[in-house]
This record gives sequence, structure tokens and C-alpha cells, in this order.
Amino acid sequence: HHSEPASHAYAGLTPRTETLFGPPGRAYVYRSYGVHAMLNTVCEPEGVGAGVLIRALAPVRDLEAMRRRRGGLDDEQLCSGPGRLTQALGIWLDENGADLAHGSIRIEPRSPGPAPALLDGLRIGITRGIELPWRYCLLGNRHVSKPWPARTRLRGPRT
Repeated sequence: HHSEPASHAYAGLTPRTETLFGPPGRAYVYRSYGVHAMLNTVCEPEGVGAGVLIRALAPVRDLEAMRRRRGGLDDEQLCSGPGRLTQALGIWLDENGADLAHGSIRIEPRSPGPAPALLDGLRIGITRGIELPWRYCLLGNRHVSKPWPARTRLRGPRT
């Protein structure tokens, strides 16, 4: 969120952060440490700078392509970190601003069924705002990037 010092939006609206201040449901893709592309989803109304970093996922299709891009890592590690995730999925900087419902990168609705149990924990990989419990994962999911969140709070099933 633009009020939080670890956010790129904290600096305000700039050419780099323009996507973060745009409409929700867009991809904010940027380069981290000059090496990795990072995928975020813009998540607040237009004009409010905020996004969520997609840190990991459990790969379920196109595994062979992901394995080729990631150089033979085992399936648990293919997408177990934000840089690994974008490399495995073939997400590049030119996809910044992509529509996540209809564009080249898609985040689809959760499958029908019981809502999963979620854990929240402290964020990692930053030096400011680390006290905020804004790191979420599925309980028991081994695809989460390490270190795994401590059980700070178990959030019940969500719809």
C-alpha cells in the first residue's frame, strides 16, 4: 500500500509505479536486484497505489515448459519464490500492466469446494514494514518460498 514504506507506491506516482496506481486486476511486473522479474497484482481502486506480490504457487499444468525454464528443479521448487515463479511461468517485464482476467497472465477464480485454511506471517525479503502480517499461504502447502511462515494466526476458511 502507498502508505507503507516497503511499497514501491510509497514514493508516489512515478513512471515506474504508474501501474500500481492504475485499475485493480492488472499485473505490476518489475525487475528486482537487476535480475528477477516480480509479479504483483494491483488490488486497490484506481488512484490508490497498492499491490500484492505473488511469491509462490503450486504448479498444476505445463510442468514440462516450467522445468525447461527452471533448469530441472524438482516440482516443489519450480515456483517456490517470486523470481522462480516468474521464470517458470515465462513472465517478463513487457507484461507489466497486463489484465489478469483476460490478458497474457491470468489469475483464475478458485475452484469450487471448501475454502482453504490460510496462514499469515511476517513478510520476508524487505527491511521496512516487516512487522506487518501481510504474508499469506495455504496451510501445509510445500510450494511456499522459504522460510515458511510461522503459525502466527490461522485464518479460517474463506469464500
